[in-house]
Amino acid sequence: MANLKYFLWLTNCKGLQPGDPGRLLAHFGTPEAVYFAEREEYDLLGLPQGKKRALEDKSLAGVERILADCDRLGIHIMTIQDADYPERLAQICDPPCVLYWRGKPLGVDERLSVGVVGTRKCTPYGEALAGKLGLELAREGVGVVSGIAEGIDAAGLKGALQGGGTVVSVLGGGLDVIYPKKHRWLYEDVAVAGTLISEYPPGVETARQHFPVRNRIISGLSMGVVVVEAGEPSGALITAHTALEQNREVFAFPGPVGAPASLGCNRLIQQGEAKLVLSAKDVLEEFAPLFSGRNQEPLEEETVLERLEAAPPSEIPKEKTQKRVDTAPSRAYISLSDDPEAFTDDERDILLAIQRRSLTPDDISEQTQIPARRVLSALTMLQLRGLVEEKPGKRFFAAVILTP
Repeated sequence: MANLKYFLWLTNCKGLQPGDPGRLLAHFGTPEAVYFAEREEYDLLGLPQGKKRALEDKSLAGVERILADCDRLGIHIMTIQDADYPERLAQICDPPCVLYWRGKPLGVDERLSVGVVGTRKCTPYGEALAGKLGLELAREGVGVVSGIAEGIDAAGLKGALQGGGTVVSVLGGGLDVIYPKKHRWLYEDVAVAGTLISEYPPGVETARQHFPVRNRIISGLSMGVVVVEAGEPSGALITAHTALEQNREVFAFPGPVGAPASLGCNRLIQQGEAKLVLSAKDVLEEFAPLFSGRNQEPLEEETVLERLEAAPPSEIPKEKTQKRVDTAPSRAYISLSDDPEAFTDDERDILLAIQRRSLTPDDISEQTQIPARRVLSALTMLQLRGLVEEKPGKRFFAAVILTP
């Protein structure tokens, strides 16, 4: 709880810019270290006077109000150092240090999630297209990530909800601030079927300047972003370009030449920044090698082997079995007793956890009880030594087998 209080203090310091908490955390290591730092330490960072004054205000009264509001409203809080923080989001250049959420726990790392974005001033064509896209993605087990604004956002969410899918809506204000107000029922539906999230605490009003900052979260939680309809300029184009910077796939539906609501989409396609798509099928085909089945779970090699071994000989395709056996890499055995100092405790525990099945960093953290940041650090070192392989879906598998 103490750690959480310092996170809330840091991310709500008046006078700091959106990216400042992350940069301070990267320098000091923990929010407590930022809180207890002396003025001289702030001076060494070359911070402007306004930001130093903000950091010198050590009052936690605002933090207590936030905690009380979250408790009253049923809002949960996660920090970037928590094991359940989405790994996909943690990989972007400026991840939010704190997320407030309501509804189901985020599970974006375990499924294919696609962002659906577009203009508020959409045409009937765009609204119908977004609704159909959301519906078809949901029926294939794909999570839909969007805002909750009028137009394309709302249409995509409604379609996904109709298809019985999991939805995530990222807000530009506090979770208790419904914007637009007529979407109150949509807020509640999303909270039941999926998750409402924001980096702003309860009570913060939705503001125009929040949306460009929020858009990085929509693309950060997604493996790809679909722009359904967007003019020039458009917030959806900001999301698309942010997605490209985050190394996400970007797709766009073409529209009539010269139509104001389609200028942005057509431009993305013309400049090669987005892949032209005509349906949800086109989007899914882009990710087909990574996922299988309706639930879009990553296909693990060891699972394939288990299925082949359990199947009667008559049901095993001989040519496919031979190909899989021929290409299966052999794994070296390493004795822990021969060189006890070959691995740190974290590296040893992680290798043991992923010897039999590939796991995401969050799964590893949960299984080993090693904090998420240490898991990521150890995985990086093990990859550099060629001892760990990364599988589709950001899952990791040991390239060696440890023995006593």
